[in-house]
Amino acid sequence: MRSAFTSDAVANPGWPLEAGPLRVRAGVVTLRPVRRRDARDWSALRLTERDYLAPWEPTVDGEWRQNNAARAWPGIHSQLRRYARVGASLPAAIELDGRYCGQLTVGGVVRGALHSGWIGYWVGRRFGGGGVATAALALGVDHALGPGALHRVEATVRPENAASRIVLERCGFREEGLLRRYLHVDGAWRDHLLLARTREEHGRGAVAALVASGRAERVR
Repeated sequence: MRSAFTSDAVANPGWPLEAGPLRVRAGVVTLRPVRRRDARDWSALRLTERDYLAPWEPTVDGEWRQNNAARAWPGIHSQLRRYARVGASLPAAIELDGRYCGQLTVGGVVRGALHSGWIGYWVGRRFGGGGVATAALALGVDHALGPGALHRVEATVRPENAASRIVLERCGFREEGLLRRYLHVDGAWRDHLLLARTREEHGRGAVAALVASGRAERVR
């Protein structure tokens, strides 16, 4: 097996990110590369779910409707692909039964002696409560620490976001500390919990743990 430190390693191992399928209560979850033609589905979901998503997302310049209009997607998609091509990220769309329902990104990838990155995700409210986010995160972290050749994956979450904390816990992330006033979110600088998972503690993987717990089932 080629070492993660081999000098002629590809610029972005694990790209494109494709993982699954994995069956949960809500249906079958898969990860696949983001596409330019996702514009309409992405925009419709983001605009409909503003009240659900905005309280947890970092502040960006501009108005929500403008930033999440279908015409904004080509630029966002191009940026995601550009970061992926240079090895800085692994962006993916989350699908439930073949329908776009959110996104997952492994970003901030640094190689060398660190081999680390962060993972973030969102799904629409209508897709919540059925294990979709948990399945997507499990697939994503298994990919990042496997084909993605990372040693460590981090995640940050506001302490008030109980649902996301449960998802991270079910996927084997352990809490490392509190980052004071870490990100500007929902009108103020917010504290975030730092969680992480490393290859040494990954064992058989997050998906295997979900399957063993009865929360998911592999689809052949």
